[in-house]
Amino acid sequence: MPKLHHKINKVSLFALATLIGIVTLHQLALIPLAALGYLLLLCCVTFIAYAVDKRAARQQRWRIKESTLHLLALLGGWPGALLAQQWLRHKSAKTSFKVALWLAILLNIAISYAVLFPALVQAQLQQLMQML
Repeated sequence: MPKLHHKINKVSLFALATLIGIVTLHQLALIPLAALGYLLLLCCVTFIAYAVDKRAARQQRWRIKESTLHLLALLGGWPGALLAQQWLRHKSAKTSFKVALWLAILLNIAISYAVLFPALVQAQLQQLMQML
C-alpha cells in the first residue's frame, strides 16, 4: 500500500470540511440519506482508485486511466481525490491533471449550490439579466 503523508494542509482541510459539510447537510435534512451514502462511498472509491493507481505506478503495472479518475471526481468523489493527492502524493505534480480536477470541483460546487438553493440561484440570475 502507498505510504501516507499525513501533513494536513489547506487543500486537505478543504476536502475534510466538505465531507463534514455533506454530513451536516444530511443532518439538516437538506440531502437524503441516499445522497449522503452515495457521496461518502464515492469519495472512498475515488481515494482507493488513486491508491491502486499509485501502487501500480510504483510497480510499473497497468494503470487506471486519468479519464476514469476525473470521472470519479466529477461524479462527486472529488474530496477523496483531493485527499489522495495530498496524502498519497499521487497525481499532485501534473498541472493539466490538477486543472481538470479543480474544474470538476468547481462544477460540482456550482451544481450543488443550484440544487440546494434553487430560489436563490434564480434570483441571482434575474439580477444578472437585469444588469445586462
